[in-house]
Amino acid sequence: MNDSVIPHSIAEAYSAQSFATMSQLWQATLTAHFQKVLAGDSRVLNWTLPPETVVLAEQLLQNGKTVNAEDRAAQFTSLLQQMLSSGQNLHHPGYIGHQVPASVPLAGLFDAVCSLTNQPMAIYEMGPWATAVEHALVRAFCRKIGWNPDTSTGVLTHGGSLANLTALLTARNVKFPNSWQDGVPPNAVLIAHADAHYCVARSAGILGIGTRRIIKATLDSKRRMNPAALDHTLTEAAQNGQQVMAVVACACATPIGAFDPIDAIADVCEKHGVWLHVDAAHGGSALMSRTHKSLLAGIEKADSVVWDAHKMMFVPALCAAILYKNSAHQFEAFQQDAPYLFDPSNAGPAQYDNGVSTVECTKRATGFGLWGVWSLFGDTFFEQLIDRTFSMCRYLHSQVEAAEDFEALHIPECNILVFRHLPQHITNSSLEQQNAFQRKLRSAVVNSGDFYIVQTTIDGMVGLRTCVMNPLTTESRIDQLLDRIRSLA
Repeated sequence: MNDSVIPHSIAEAYSAQSFATMSQLWQATLTAHFQKVLAGDSRVLNWTLPPETVVLAEQLLQNGKTVNAEDRAAQFTSLLQQMLSSGQNLHHPGYIGHQVPASVPLAGLFDAVCSLTNQPMAIYEMGPWATAVEHALVRAFCRKIGWNPDTSTGVLTHGGSLANLTALLTARNVKFPNSWQDGVPPNAVLIAHADAHYCVARSAGILGIGTRRIIKATLDSKRRMNPAALDHTLTEAAQNGQQVMAVVACACATPIGAFDPIDAIADVCEKHGVWLHVDAAHGGSALMSRTHKSLLAGIEKADSVVWDAHKMMFVPALCAAILYKNSAHQFEAFQQDAPYLFDPSNAGPAQYDNGVSTVECTKRATGFGLWGVWSLFGDTFFEQLIDRTFSMCRYLHSQVEAAEDFEALHIPECNILVFRHLPQHITNSSLEQQNAFQRKLRSAVVNSGDFYIVQTTIDGMVGLRTCVMNPLTTESRIDQLLDRIRSLA
């Protein structure tokens, strides 16, 4: 084989002309998809049993072969159409389900630059612009929290679970300085909101605290952490000889979107000298709204904050921020020696090598989509997204409250509402029967293809859980949801 001759398939795959041809097909296919889905002229979820989809994906995987350019283009279009016709359509205005948004399509175009140019981030020189974008975004987040961006800092990472793990790892290493080498002491405990995301329990297991040493903070009638009860819990922990690694508050907690009273909680934590971590993965974006930022009053007192832009800033997953009030803390999370990457003799650029602050070494440039949209539309755009989705949830709540056959399980603080449908024939049934009815009803709604909602359990009651994550969801669409639930019931 002549080493100077590049194989045809490699030449084609790396051809700028081939890219131009395929990208035009990509644009036409995606444009047609968005025109249909954004108008609501499709199923929300294209449901197929998992074994069937796996078999089909495997078959297509085995079909790759050398063909002429025309056939390759047709094959490319066919693969795109298969992807689009077999997925979840979050951009459908009937998608009112999980806390995953109908991301801004333009953000995807900026995000694609990362995929195409492959800008990995561990050291500055491998992704200089990606690093600059990340630092600019982190500084903007810190300002929104109320911190001085020159004395606070953070890093972007792949999702809230990894972000919470990293922040709690930092808290562990600050509280127990020798824990990286020697492990955590046997009397270490973690206090967390009773409804905290399951990743907090996972973090406790990974960090050596153990899930049995998580103390669940007492909640009030609105499922928020009770500051007075927290004060008592911390006092009791000290009396019992326990060392509290951190307190984890929520803004907001996943089940019903409850925002903890951070200001009062922070004062309690300061009194006891305990690290306060706020999981604001979903609710942090309320800081972008002048109307709703009061939900996070006192967050500037926290030691660390997690904020997911791929939730309520409506950019593609994953783009999560770990933020520290004290910039020195970013170097407490990890203690590693990698001379082939990190050059201590080059101190200037080295402070921008974010590989020392994250689990990832080869880390995707997660900030391009957010930076692009923020640069195009400014702060007000995110404020409008927050205000609109929160408003639509309040409208849903008002309609549920006004109807005799629906029951809201809480008053929404953001864009999350849990409610039940109780037609006359089910109102006198047992709680077990009512719960089974809600589960079957949720399945029927999803299988109809008109809407996508989820379910949860609150105080033993199964409810239909909705989260307005599409700014194109309208009042009329919400009315249709309630009518569809009635008809399926």
